Amino acid sequence: MRVYVFSRTLRPEDYPDVTVIGANAAEVVAALRREPGEGDIWLFGGGQLFSSLLAGDQVDAVEVTVVPVLLGGGVPLAAHGISRTRLRLLHTHQYPTGMISLNYAVER
Repeated sequence: MRVYVFSRTLRPEDYPDVTVIGANAAEVVAALRREPGEGDIWLFGGGQLFSSLLAGDQVDAVEVTVVPVLLGGGVPLAAHGISRTRLRLLHTHQYPTGMISLNYAVER
């Protein structure tokens, strides 16, 4: 498995075991999607990166997990100003801990 880290602050030479990408996330992901083979590209990160990939038409599915803890703040799922995007619920999973995973397809 290849690991890409999208960051505006990390220096690639400090992390030789991963590929650090500083800009053009949607272009990088589009290039990865054009490569032959099968598999998913999984994003774990903040709302700005997610929003840039969604705007670049590089998101097929969204998985949101509801954790039964009220924080009163945190990192937004999507950046402010994101375009309205319709989602279609594919399935849900409830964990014994009370967490619920919601899996959606992005409607185009």
